[in-house]
This record gives sequence, C-alpha cells and structure tokens, in this order.
Amino acid sequence: MLTVIEKVMALQNVDVFSEVSTQHLAHLAVIAEEIACRTGDVLYKEADPPLAMYLILEGRVRLHRGDLDVTIAGPNDVCGTWALFDDEPRVVTATVLETSRVLCIERDNFIHLLADYVEITQGVLRAMTKHLRGLVERVQ
Repeated sequence: MLTVIEKVMALQNVDVFSEVSTQHLAHLAVIAEEIACRTGDVLYKEADPPLAMYLILEGRVRLHRGDLDVTIAGPNDVCGTWALFDDEPRVVTATVLETSRVLCIERDNFIHLLADYVEITQGVLRAMTKHLRGLVERVQ
C-alpha cells in the first residue's frame, strides 16, 4: 500500500491537479483509495453514472465502446477524470487488461474536499483554464 507521500507524488502527474500545491495534494491523497484489480475487472461501464476517477499505478486498462477500442491506458494515465466534474453518464467502458493497481478518487469525497479547501478548487480551475488555453492556441 502506498503512503500519503507516494500518493501525492502519483497525483502530481494528473493534469487537473497540476496547479494544486503539494500541501493540498496531501488532502487529495488521503481520500484516494488504492485498489488492486485483476484481469477482466470492469472499473466502470458505458452509460454508468460518473462515480469516480482512476489513476493507473501499474498495469493496463482498456477504454472501449463495445468492441471498438478508444485507447489503452497505462501507468500514470487517468481514466474517468470528468466524473469528478460532470453528471453525464460514462461514454466508455474501462476494462482491466492485466493485474493492475489504481488510485480511486470518489466523486462525493472530492466534492466535499473542494468545499473544505478553496485552494484545491482554485488549483483545479487554473489547470483546466491552462489546458483550454493550450487547446485554443493550437487552433489559431
């Protein structure tokens, strides 16, 4: 099992948390649950409600719509980020391809944390704004 410090180091690689201070990432690390997954486990299915985000620590996860592969996610990749911010159903299924470990951040716990720490909210908004600006600059 990862320590809080190891979870913080892993969370630093998540785009939406890139502007959150290390001190505040520690609060996120506390609510991040490490989960061991076996081949064939399903993290979530297409059309499921958005309940959590997953950061892959080890292994690989297939993101797909039916038989159509969208991508294969591996270590340091994130699945279901928008579940933390959006009520819309999942658009893909996430199936574990090999023995894996993931960090899971449940939406409800994340929302409660944002309510308690405005600095985390501000960091997440800065990261999202930075990402959107990058997208706009590529179009111009």
